[in-house]
Amino acid sequence: MTRAIILMLDSFGIGGAPDAAQFGDRGADTLGHIAAHNFGLNVPNMVKLGLLQAAKESAGHSPKIGIQDTAKIDLPSKYGYAREISRAKDTSSGHWEMAGVPVLTDWGYFRREYPSFPDDLVESICKEAKIPGILGNKAASGTVIIQELGEEHIKSGKPIFYTSADSNMQIAAHEKYFGLERLYKLCEIAFEKVKPYRIARVIARPFEGEKAGEFVRTKNRHDYSLKPLEPTILDKLKNAGGNVIAIGKVSDIFAGCGVTKKVLASGLEELWDVTLQEIKNAPDNSLIFTNFVDFDMLYGHRRDVKGYAIALEYFDRRLPEITQYLQDDDIVFITADHGNDPTWQGTDHTREQVPVIMFGKKVKPKNIGKRNTFADIGQTLAEYFGVYPFEFGTSFLKDD
Repeated sequence: MTRAIILMLDSFGIGGAPDAAQFGDRGADTLGHIAAHNFGLNVPNMVKLGLLQAAKESAGHSPKIGIQDTAKIDLPSKYGYAREISRAKDTSSGHWEMAGVPVLTDWGYFRREYPSFPDDLVESICKEAKIPGILGNKAASGTVIIQELGEEHIKSGKPIFYTSADSNMQIAAHEKYFGLERLYKLCEIAFEKVKPYRIARVIARPFEGEKAGEFVRTKNRHDYSLKPLEPTILDKLKNAGGNVIAIGKVSDIFAGCGVTKKVLASGLEELWDVTLQEIKNAPDNSLIFTNFVDFDMLYGHRRDVKGYAIALEYFDRRLPEITQYLQDDDIVFITADHGNDPTWQGTDHTREQVPVIMFGKKVKPKNIGKRNTFADIGQTLAEYFGVYPFEFGTSFLKDD
């Protein structure tokens, strides 16, 4: 039986990348700074699998996590850390590179200062979508801007447009007063309009609530994404007759390419529940790929150190549950797509190295050290599933 599971802890960096200074992120360290801020971070299962050693080698010092509880997971693992070679520190490039396809060309980005979006672009979108105008038009935190402009949005009918340090346009609108399907249609129009700007994603951000302070985003987010530049491991496995089960926002990130089953879920608890159910039921020749987005969306971008720490501990407590569903030849990866140090200035991702942990009943334990690209994971999966290898990356599947 050949089944692989990727547990993607969105934004879980473990130390600044070699080129962090080019991104203004010299010294960023998501895990290290969370540990220092919340001395006593209790993640014994990931520590047992090699997280602490990987983080020590990545950052040059061991995170101050304190004394750990007894680990409840007892499986052999390979562990190390990887740098990103893509020319960005965003969601799309991190996921695509991990899946074997680095992004070696530059995305387009919108201005962070007001107004972020060119007048002719806004005018074109408004005209085709038949909307009276837009609000926002700046770089912002999505959870903050809906409180700031949500009431005006309801009164005016103007959707809220904003961006971030990533290559994206984000559009927030009220599910009840604007309409979910109308928001999706607006984003489809915007996605076509931004293509000349080389923008990676347009993101629909529906929310609900009646007044400022009460607005909350719903789980009906939808990303309109460019397709990966080349076939990823998802495409290769699907084309070989395999199964690719994308959980959370994974399918959107890959524009649906290579996905055979899309499973919607949100929140750490639901994502874990759904992941375990899919592992339980997945047939041979399957890849189950889950993005645990809360680490990034709720804690990294919001600079919530305590929340991030609590979420890591919750993830770690649930991790041993996976063992009851693992078959003899299954392999599981714990990794991330970029960093988002919640102690860092601003609200953006941080350019960091990420953990690369692979465990399973038949995995031969080894410290695999520094990996020169996230694509080592994609190359390892290519060898595991017996599909054609990638141009980038080095497999560590049989690295004894």
